[in-house]
Amino acid sequence: MPFTTPVDAPRFAVVDLGSNSVRLVVFEGQNRNPTAIFNEKAVLRLGRGLLATGRLNEDGMAQALTVMHRYHAVARAMGADPFEVLATAAVRDARNGADFVATLAARLPGVTIRVLSGLQEAEFAAMGVLCGIPTADGILADIGGGSLEVVRLDAGQRGQSQTLGLGVIRLAERSGDDPVRARAIAEADLSTVPWLSEGMGRDLYLVGGAWRALARIHMAQTGYPLNMVHHYTIGREEARDLAGVIAAAGRRALERLPEVSRRRVDDLPYAAVALRRLLRATGARRVVFSANGLREGWFMQRMPAALREQDPLLAASKDYARRLGRDPNLPPALFAWTHPLFGQESAASRHLREAACWMSDIGSHDHPEFRAEQSFLRVLRQPGIGLDHHARAFLALATAMRYEADSDAGFLRPARLLLDMASAQRAEILGSALRLAYTLSAGTPDLLSGTALIQRGSQLILRLEEDTGVFAGESVIRRLDRLAQHLGLEAATENARQRAA
Repeated sequence: MPFTTPVDAPRFAVVDLGSNSVRLVVFEGQNRNPTAIFNEKAVLRLGRGLLATGRLNEDGMAQALTVMHRYHAVARAMGADPFEVLATAAVRDARNGADFVATLAARLPGVTIRVLSGLQEAEFAAMGVLCGIPTADGILADIGGGSLEVVRLDAGQRGQSQTLGLGVIRLAERSGDDPVRARAIAEADLSTVPWLSEGMGRDLYLVGGAWRALARIHMAQTGYPLNMVHHYTIGREEARDLAGVIAAAGRRALERLPEVSRRRVDDLPYAAVALRRLLRATGARRVVFSANGLREGWFMQRMPAALREQDPLLAASKDYARRLGRDPNLPPALFAWTHPLFGQESAASRHLREAACWMSDIGSHDHPEFRAEQSFLRVLRQPGIGLDHHARAFLALATAMRYEADSDAGFLRPARLLLDMASAQRAEILGSALRLAYTLSAGTPDLLSGTALIQRGSQLILRLEEDTGVFAGESVIRRLDRLAQHLGLEAATENARQRAA
């Protein structure tokens, strides 16, 4: 019997039926940030041989019927509704694509199967990227097995788009499995999209499994401290050098590279060729990898407009407060309470401070001995949202310090490596302030309202209202001293009634 989901946690299932692979993702809840609770992929290579025969690969089609039957069963068992199939380049381009869809529909009665045009595929990809990187500005490039979609992004707004026959399987076949010939083909195709040059000095956003594989190779080679592809960012020259090495490497050399799946070995040279030609065509200053794409775009299209317009970081932070915190009314009070410590802050810094206040009680139900580390890892490794790696590290470090982590604790190393000294210091100040606030207030806005922080000259003053249930006990004084030391100030306390007198 199919599982029935709670009313407040609907499930949505989508299958991305591509030229190279087929993937089922089940999302749970109506959220600003898609929450995938199931993700399974099978490599079918439906598009192999399409250029020569004009038809879908026979072995791939046979496997697809078996895999799709399983995916349908999984979605029904998990109570997902709707369950939709999105077919892309191979199916739309093949002479027998319509027949294959008809056969699939007969096997999966009642299931919606949509064959996307190249522009529709680009639209979904752009929505997915903007879901995770809402201020994206530059050129988006989504590579699959059969096609490459490029989209112009202007400060979070989707612009012109184009689909090209530069997917990794298609490019390999068009070039006769010759990466050198593939360079000329990719350059010629990209030259037909004149607005790509508007990416000059901006970012190039990469979507697709073949490019994520390149990111993992680079992360392994450089010893990057956070093994997370989403929002992984490298400079133009680093990306150019990486692509050059991969494009020129032989199969044996690729197989020896760290983090390389054998199923990706044949695709990597052509993904690298396409990347290097894109860097030349766009003039991009950086490459930003996105784990979000077509599937997340499909999910976001189903969400209400008001939900889509929410700030993704604050939406995720408030969700943490609702699920793991003790009082959802406290974070706004903490945000106001910490303001005197950060009078001159940028909009981005203010945004992170607000998010940190919302996340500040996420360890309340954890074992006391492990709250600092558990909360640190929970924040650092949270699923992809509108948060780059620097911001992840900042929030994770601030949260760990809120739980009074030892500054030299080994588990803090990834954050220390990702942050500059000024940012790390700011995170420690904010975390120490939040620790003091919770000590004073017991996690309640009523008690916190009887206290205030004031910077006066060389002093950091904790003002306490009389008869409010707060007092300067030993633990308060110790944490106030620690905060003052971070700020380079002297700690002092002040009775509000005495001050008024």
